[in-house]
Amino acid sequence: MKKISLFAFTMLMLFCATTVMAADNGKKILDKVADKIAISKGFTANFSISGGKLNNSGTISVKGDKFCARVSNAIMWYDGKTQWVYNKKSDEVNVSHPSASAQQSMNPYNFLTLYKKGYTITSSNIASGTQVHLVGKGKSISEMYILVDKAYNIKEVKFLQKGTWVTIHISNLKNQALNNSTFTFNAKEFPQAEIIDMR
Repeated sequence: MKKISLFAFTMLMLFCATTVMAADNGKKILDKVADKIAISKGFTANFSISGGKLNNSGTISVKGDKFCARVSNAIMWYDGKTQWVYNKKSDEVNVSHPSASAQQSMNPYNFLTLYKKGYTITSSNIASGTQVHLVGKGKSISEMYILVDKAYNIKEVKFLQKGTWVTIHISNLKNQALNNSTFTFNAKEFPQAEIIDMR
């Protein structure tokens, strides 16, 4: 009986240690991705997004917490606080201060602030890199998988939002210096557009 109890205790300790190591490794990987992006002067990439009502592809430019995403029917700029969304069909620009969940649907790099705020993190090694799993109770994004390659580039983000899984694939990432003006709406470029301020 004592041997069985000792064996069970040992297995439990090994399981707990492995879980702690996986959590620690997942956070370290995300920290390295965040650090790499933080010191970058900017980069661009192609992306595709699918899930729920979302099904689109385009390009994204990122610098720190700023981003600009362009798809066939819209352009979105975010300067770290204010977001502008230009709808090509209606020739309208909606201006807002978006929530974290609203940002996530277009900016796969939003996890850079999310993962440090109340998420349980684990990781596992797969053929294409490391898959980091985040779970957060009471969060607008309750669960997320982030695939990171060996060079600490994000290849895929899959997240659960309002009961729907959304997947963002990222490719052709290129480092390049980007001006801050890249991430703000320039009214001179869209002189006929109607501005709708929702702040």
